Amino acid sequence: MSEPIAFLNDRLVPFSQATLSVTDLGVVAGASVTEMIRTFRHVPFRLSDHLDRLFGSLELCGFLTKVDRALVESSIAEVVTHNSALIPVGHDLGIIVFVTAGQNLTYLGSSSRDSAAQGTVCVHTFPLPFELWAGKHSTGQHLASVSVEPLPSTSIPPQAKHRNRLHWFRADKEARSRFPAASSLLATTDGQITETSSGNFFITNDRTIRTALPELVLSGISQKVLRELATGLGFDWQESSISLDDLAKADEALTSSTTYCLLPVTRFNDRPVGSGHPGPVFRELMAAWSDLVGVDIVRQAAEAARERCG
Repeated sequence: MSEPIAFLNDRLVPFSQATLSVTDLGVVAGASVTEMIRTFRHVPFRLSDHLDRLFGSLELCGFLTKVDRALVESSIAEVVTHNSALIPVGHDLGIIVFVTAGQNLTYLGSSSRDSAAQGTVCVHTFPLPFELWAGKHSTGQHLASVSVEPLPSTSIPPQAKHRNRLHWFRADKEARSRFPAASSLLATTDGQITETSSGNFFITNDRTIRTALPELVLSGISQKVLRELATGLGFDWQESSISLDDLAKADEALTSSTTYCLLPVTRFNDRPVGSGHPGPVFRELMAAWSDLVGVDIVRQAAEAARERCG
């Protein structure tokens, strides 16, 4: 089959048939938890960590949908094996796993109460769009402050990875209304920097790396990898409050995410961060990450981006 495949509710289907009902709470209410994993050389990276977090999110959000972890793992393997054969050898995949909370009983009526508790379980992939971040390895990225605040922890636990992301949509839209190439950087009411729509945020001074307090943000798998690499290289790692003043005094700033691993932040609002160029800490950590996965991450992104864009 030349079409990618997906796993949907206990069976493998062509990607074009991986659809959700309009009664699914993932559509009706955004009630969905998710994970995104990437491959390196067509092998899923940190799969166990991602699935641990997925099941933690299901518990935190109280979903009743039954999910068989072994079946999800085997389905990921089958989907990746098939879909990797459809992309160039030097490219890689993003893998999405999501689980929804059930069906909307208002649409179905009381006779469907039992069946409505079972939501959708899906695994699908997409070719990584390297062109979206390849250039930022050399230029850095632009972040901007916004009026949109993080969701309160009393509403949705920050430690749950979910798809209720309207606030991120609004935040990035606001950032780009001022700086067209920027992404948003959120902060709490009392001025503590949290995270971006793509991942965790860090500042560095000398050999110290600081990131937000864990109770304020999603604990990123890439953040975990970065901590392992940084401590192995002799950096001091701190989880603490980070203010806008701290960012203004930082030598460097970084973000981490599953797709791109690590990117430098070279501009915040209308001012440069540090020197305004990717710095030595970014280069050292990215080199260590490349060694870990056996792929030159910066080179792969540059070459794959050129090939994808012709």
